[in-house]
Amino acid sequence: MEETFLFLIEVVGTIAFAISGIRLAAAKRFDWFGAYTVGLVTAIGGGTVRDVLLDIPIFWMQTWWYLAVTGLAFAIVVLLRKALVRNIKTLFVFDTIGLALFVMIGIQKSLATGYPMWVAIVMGMITGSFGGVVRDILINEEPLFFRKDIYATACLAGGAMYWLISICGGSEILQQSCCAVTVILLRVLAVRYSWSLPVLKNDID
Repeated sequence: MEETFLFLIEVVGTIAFAISGIRLAAAKRFDWFGAYTVGLVTAIGGGTVRDVLLDIPIFWMQTWWYLAVTGLAFAIVVLLRKALVRNIKTLFVFDTIGLALFVMIGIQKSLATGYPMWVAIVMGMITGSFGGVVRDILINEEPLFFRKDIYATACLAGGAMYWLISICGGSEILQQSCCAVTVILLRVLAVRYSWSLPVLKNDID
């Protein structure tokens, strides 16, 4: 039951992240193959790095589902391209959903492998954010991860909430849900109230 739940969450996260990547590729006028590739890399990039670091089988090589799900995301963008590409808010929505779900998955998989919570939180951040880093590099944009936006910080906050609920004796479902909600809420509030981290300034300028 637990494995099925995590798989479904990972599929939903894959769709969300793939749409965010394909949507940006469409805005950059990539061809269909290029757009699909950007979507796929966005969806599987973070999880691939996580599995390599954890020395476990790479998740998307175990089933064709992830390639197919990315294809579904591509079809959604093609069919709804006017609404998805022109509306800048769609990138934020799908990117935030994918981020939240993949942070949760990264933490859960790391704990299941036997690593301590602090490692799991780092793996959650990598799972959630690294695909977006590669996506932004491929489309020649400055990665969100390195900007002053609340992005990686939201991942760490979600991981901290996961840890807190675990210490308090909450169920795994509650831990996962609170983690995802924390990431989403922090991202939404950061955009709503223009929260950001301090910028490292160059004193020469």
